[in-house]
Amino acid sequence: MTDKVFDNNQVSVAGEVVSDFTFSHDVFGEGFYMVDVSVNRLSETFDVIPVMVSERLIDVKQSMAGKYVEIIGQFRSYNRHEENRNRLVLSVFAREFRECDPFEEGLRPNYIFLDGYVCKHPIYRKTPLGREIADILLAVNRPYGKSDYIPCICWGRNARFADSFEIGGHIQVWGRIQSREYQKKLGENEVEKRVAYEVSVSKLE
Repeated sequence: MTDKVFDNNQVSVAGEVVSDFTFSHDVFGEGFYMVDVSVNRLSETFDVIPVMVSERLIDVKQSMAGKYVEIIGQFRSYNRHEENRNRLVLSVFAREFRECDPFEEGLRPNYIFLDGYVCKHPIYRKTPLGREIADILLAVNRPYGKSDYIPCICWGRNARFADSFEIGGHIQVWGRIQSREYQKKLGENEVEKRVAYEVSVSKLE
């Protein structure tokens, strides 16, 4: 049962570590730490992806900044309460974390597969230039009755297809994790720069 559930959420990320490890939380005495990994896109830009790693998997007291690593794991979410509302926080949960050569064969620098259920009506729209986009919120089951809620963005033909999905519909998506900066208005004259994470969908079934 457990192995089957893990199959529905698969992530492979390879890139340069661009931060030190910072403590996140502990579970039954096992400490979990966050670290940022920069992953190049084909378009010569990059995504900075947050990774959660156990202190039992890697020596978190040693800085790995500047090193190239491969992470295999899952894309996880949890709700953080702030400003009287819940905010969805996303990160890659590492099951394997190792230093590697950037030119190593078989690396998949930014790959994700999700098998889950549509939990909100997809939002379909067109950009001013006529590009079709659809946003999906996907619930991906985890063991022990938990779920991860993953925002996905579809383009073109996939966006038109996604527009027909019903709440509760079972779908599979393949794509990559992307980071996107946005401005959050906090008050009359106060704006904060934040980063959102989502799955850019390349294939949809």
